[in-house]
Amino acid sequence: MDARFTMFDNEIAAKFAKRFVGASLVIQQSPLQKTTQELVSLRVSQINGCGFCTDMHTKDAAAAGETPVRINLVAAWREATVYTDAERAALALAEEGTRLADAHHGVSDETWAEVRGHYDDDQIAALICLVALVNAANRMNVIVRTPAGSYEPGMFAAMTS
Repeated sequence: MDARFTMFDNEIAAKFAKRFVGASLVIQQSPLQKTTQELVSLRVSQINGCGFCTDMHTKDAAAAGETPVRINLVAAWREATVYTDAERAALALAEEGTRLADAHHGVSDETWAEVRGHYDDDQIAALICLVALVNAANRMNVIVRTPAGSYEPGMFAAMTS
């Protein structure tokens, strides 16, 4: 599979991508646990059918210390016993925040209460920004059909320098 359009070969898209990666650093440097960031990013990418981002977040989750069992069960997190209550709250927020068109009420009051019960304001801000950022990345990659499989952890680090 070949991409329809290579974002990094276009000046406008490359400038945007550099700033996009820079914005992701704010989240990466937040107090939200790295493994939670990757589980949420993976789940959002699965929902949106973004192969490239699913590949990236699977590999980044492993690099962050996630176990294969926890990575493999993200799509079925409700039925899995390997996630904490805090992680479940973050995954519920990720799903409801991603499926806005499917759930006209957006994020439920119950999910919001769970998130508030497990995370402080800085972590919640990071979660909200993460869900929005990953949804945007998924859409760009799905539109241009960026193929999956070639991602290596850390390969975008040079873009932030």
